[in-house]
Amino acid sequence: MGSPSGRAPRPSREELARTRLEPLGADERPAALRVAVAVAVLLALGVVIGTLTIHDLSRHGGSLAGGVFLACVLLLLALGMYRRRYWAVLGFEALLTFQIIVTSLALVVASTLLAAGLCLISIVLGGWLFWKLVRVMGRIQAGERR
Repeated sequence: MGSPSGRAPRPSREELARTRLEPLGADERPAALRVAVAVAVLLALGVVIGTLTIHDLSRHGGSLAGGVFLACVLLLLALGMYRRRYWAVLGFEALLTFQIIVTSLALVVASTLLAAGLCLISIVLGGWLFWKLVRVMGRIQAGERR
């Protein structure tokens, strides 16, 4: 069924954007994806080091099992992103969203300019990485459709 004017319906902006996305090449890993993998690995290392060096971890609200679990999740996400898996990029973006929200709330209660500045830097960098990974996810998905 055609449009009333007899012309073919115009494709939506979403459809145009999808057709313009080029799937990732065989070994292509965009800069944003490499940054995300590095961030996930560094966070996993930080969690392991923190878990092993904090004395009386349970008094600070943590546990060895929790630290190991979190480090394993971060390493699994890093491996999945390195292998260009959609689910891994989506999971990392969920963690970035959580980080941006928590840091935004911390900015509200920041008591020094240094703390406020660090919160702003964290929000900007997390938001930048989130935004850049959206296109990477689209390109991964475009390759899966074809």
